[in-house]
Amino acid sequence: MPVPPDAARFAQCVVEFKSAALAADVSPAVVNGVLDQVQLSDRVLELDRKQPEFTQTFADYFNRRVTPERVTRGRWALAEHRALLEQIRVSTGVPPQYLVAFWGLETNFGSYLGNMAIPDSLATLACDPRRSRYFTGELISALKIIDAGDVAADDMTGSWAGAMGHVQFMPSAYLRFAVDFDGDGRRDLFHSTPDALASAGYFLNALGWKPGLRWGREVRLPEGFDFAPVASAQALPLAAWRELGVTDAFGHPLPAAPVLAVLRLPAGHRGPAFLTYDNFDVIMGWNRSVFYALAVGHLADRIAGAGRLQQPPPEDDLRFSTDQLIGIQSRLATLGYDPGEPDGRLGPATRAAVSRFQADQGLISDGHLDAEVVRRLEGTAAESD
Repeated sequence: MPVPPDAARFAQCVVEFKSAALAADVSPAVVNGVLDQVQLSDRVLELDRKQPEFTQTFADYFNRRVTPERVTRGRWALAEHRALLEQIRVSTGVPPQYLVAFWGLETNFGSYLGNMAIPDSLATLACDPRRSRYFTGELISALKIIDAGDVAADDMTGSWAGAMGHVQFMPSAYLRFAVDFDGDGRRDLFHSTPDALASAGYFLNALGWKPGLRWGREVRLPEGFDFAPVASAQALPLAAWRELGVTDAFGHPLPAAPVLAVLRLPAGHRGPAFLTYDNFDVIMGWNRSVFYALAVGHLADRIAGAGRLQQPPPEDDLRFSTDQLIGIQSRLATLGYDPGEPDGRLGPATRAAVSRFQADQGLISDGHLDAEVVRRLEGTAAESD
């Protein structure tokens, strides 16, 4: 584990940051005015090192984020800002309900933008050897934003990791995608709702948003469904999913549109099933979490008037500590089911390994770690001892 910076090391880092910022054409007044004031933040280091003791289940994650209150507030925001959102749709192709959903998940519609001093956070993380290069770049981007007059240094507050504004852009994203949509000469994602929501639209557009295509949909699987395409995240045309007996969440036939879709089961075969389209991958470009992207998509649907999930996520899913997951991954590897490098994360390689183990055990091969999978893995471990 790399040693975190102390006061002496941080002072040396500030000198190095000044040189890098000046070389990147940030004005000396901003370089000195901001970096002479930055402070090492023990709280930022603590949060950066802190890992959740147990993994979140899909029910944990989803039910805390897609709440009746957030849906109600989202519908109010959609109505309140309809004219603005339609302007942004014309410019970016992104429908209003998606922009409102991102806004709701990121800052609860601008009600909480974070209270950490961004220069302090970024300087602290940039001085930490673990991800120094990345956060040095973000620190210099933040200085460029200040230098451009978009945000005053004292107003630049946000998350402990440096995300800021109504839509929680990192500074590099702010520089690339923020726009002055209200025409006041500043790209202000802190105080200007038009700038913030339009910037989100331009970001999604740059990530490849396809107008006229939704993110995906909840679906219903037939009895005896073959779960093999789930573990491989195989994209099939909607027509192929129809042939496999997949319907929409209400049992109606899927549309005949020429669209590729991936089947996702975030809580295994007992939970909701989703077919996701190309725009789901765009949402993943904003945040690499499948749970996050599903929450955005469903919240957008709810804001636009849709109802709840037809199959809610099970509340009794297992929670695993990082050490427990590493143990499971190691056991899978020992048995010949390669889960990738044991890292304590339930990524695609681990889910694929679980699916293969389930198939060989005569279980439903949905790639989901449930109590029966864990019991059988423990049983095979006991047999080999």
